[in-house]
Parts: sequence; C-alpha cells; structure tokens
Amino acid sequence: MTLLEQGHRVEGLFMKNWEDDDTDTHCTAAEDLADAAQVCDELGIPLHQANFAAAYREEVFAHCLREYRAGRTPNPDILCNQRIKFRAFLDHARRLGADRVATGHYAGIGEANGRHTLLRAADRNKDQSYFLYTLDQERLAAAVFPLAGMTKPDVRERAEAAGFDNFDKKDSTGICFIGERDFRAFLARYIATDPGDIVTPDGEVVGRHQGLAFYTLGQRRGLALGGRAGHGDGAWYVVDKDMTGNRLIVGQGHDHPLLLSTGLRAGELCWVDGEGPAGPLRCTARTRYRQPDQPCRLTPEGDTVRVTFETPQRAVVPGQSAVFYDGERCLGGGIIQERLAGNTPEVVRGVA
Repeated sequence: MTLLEQGHRVEGLFMKNWEDDDTDTHCTAAEDLADAAQVCDELGIPLHQANFAAAYREEVFAHCLREYRAGRTPNPDILCNQRIKFRAFLDHARRLGADRVATGHYAGIGEANGRHTLLRAADRNKDQSYFLYTLDQERLAAAVFPLAGMTKPDVRERAEAAGFDNFDKKDSTGICFIGERDFRAFLARYIATDPGDIVTPDGEVVGRHQGLAFYTLGQRRGLALGGRAGHGDGAWYVVDKDMTGNRLIVGQGHDHPLLLSTGLRAGELCWVDGEGPAGPLRCTARTRYRQPDQPCRLTPEGDTVRVTFETPQRAVVPGQSAVFYDGERCLGGGIIQERLAGNTPEVVRGVA
C-alpha cells in the first residue's frame, strides 16, 4: 500500500541542490521538477519547492574539492545524504509541518533492542544502504523508505498504473553537478592542473599526467599510455600516488600487487546504533557500491577502526567509505584513511 492508501497526509517537497551558470548544463533539475509536479497532480497533493544549492556547495562540493586536491577520492552522494537530504531537507520539511520524510532510497528500517536499524533493500541490485550509513537514530526515526520491499520493475509497474509520466524514465547516474559530462574537464574548472610524471613502481617515466587530483587508484582510462616498448601489451592502471613528488605511479595488470590491500584504517566513523562495537568484531565490509560483501575483522583503535580482510582487496581508495554489515543490517561505516598491505598493518605509501 502507498502512504496515501495507508491514511497518511502526504505532501511533495522538491529540492534543488545545484545551480550552474554553464550554458551547457548537465543538471536535470528543470526536467525533474516537471516530473514531480505531474506526479503530485496525479495524486492530488501539494508540491513545495526548496533550494539548497548554497548549502550543497558549502557542505558537499567544497569538501569534495578539498579531498581531490589532497589526492583522495570522495563520495559526494554519501555526504549529500548526511548533510543535505537528511539534515537541511528534513529540517525544511519539519518547518512545513511534516513529522517524517519519505524518500525513494532502496533501503529498509527495522528495530532491535529498542533501537532503529538500517537494513538492506529487497532489491539487492538497487540496495542503497551503502550510501545511508551516516544516518543516526534521530534521522532514521524521521525517515520512511517505502521502496524497501520492492524491486525496480515493481516500482515502474506501480508508477505506470498510477499514471506517472516518468514511469519508464532512465535511471539517474552520477551526481547532478557532473552528470554525463567529462569528469576531468569539469573538475579542471575548479582545480588547477599540475602536470607531472607518470612512472612505473621502479621509477621509469612512461608518460605525463595533468594533476594527481584527476586520477584515482585502479583507474585505467585516461592515462594515454598505450603500448610501451619493453612492457608488453598489458593494460596500465593507477596503483599509487606520490603526492610529495607529484608522480602518478602506474603498473600493468588488473590485479597488480600494489593495488591489493589486506586491510584499511577508517576514520570519521558513523554508527547506526550511536555506539559502535566495544571490541574486535567479525563482520563484512564493502569499500565501494555494489561490491560483494567481504568478510573481515574490525578492530576499534580510538576514533578509528582497523579492518583486516580475509582476502586481499583490490583498489581500496582513500576518501571513499568502508561500510560494515552484520547480515542484513548495516552497522555503520567510515572514511578510508589508509590502505594496509602485508601481514602487518603497514601503511601503503601514497595518499594517507
């Protein structure tokens, strides 16, 4: 049953999070607003609008630029959920008289021992709990995820039956301020290029990069290396960054040894229950969206945690989030600060 069918008083609230003076804009806010208006008209409910572009630039975009400049790779979608959708948006909805906010996230909310829990969605292919690990007890108490038990085809079928024009709209990809445009070209509008050498782990210069901010660990495309004499035909990947020497370190092979990490250290921790584990814990972790769960041992170390994987993981990227699970339940997560290699917690040289 829909929220309206359940007897709730429902009103729409459309938020705009990005404003771009670029005439070749890739943000679809106008089209999305038209879709929202048509849906609300079909449902017979009012539609409010709010502009959080200033807050988004300050709380999300500026933070991302700082991370890129430091050589890390941030996840703006997670930060947007934490600081905009479930803070600025929620606060605005409350000022309009709302008790709770319902969003289209594919995730679930449960309860255990008197506390709210964050659960995976029934549609594992669309599950977004990875992006929601920063939600605390207060935010979860105010959230409603109606799509928790539905698959994407189910949602499209219900939307078509309800008369929504956007029932077959293409799934959104990326984030609004980048969209489908070239990432490096867009980022170069805000971060100055700083060319340097592309080198092998042995120090051999094999090319030039445009600035370490524009590359991420595990990246293959955009290196412009091609075949190199004496190196065979293997594809090149970014395996490390030398921030001090402004060198991009590359190696051949998808599973190059320098891309494999036995663990990581994460900080800026957020625990759904508000407390987190008191001691070592065996659980699973994901270091990127849609990655299969990886068994690991989580060890608290002050305001950070050390994560040791049962199997070495490829391309553990500082700046991204490590999110922890106990079965269907998302425990929380943190920002990857260091990737670890070897049999001891040795920090891999690079962007820590």
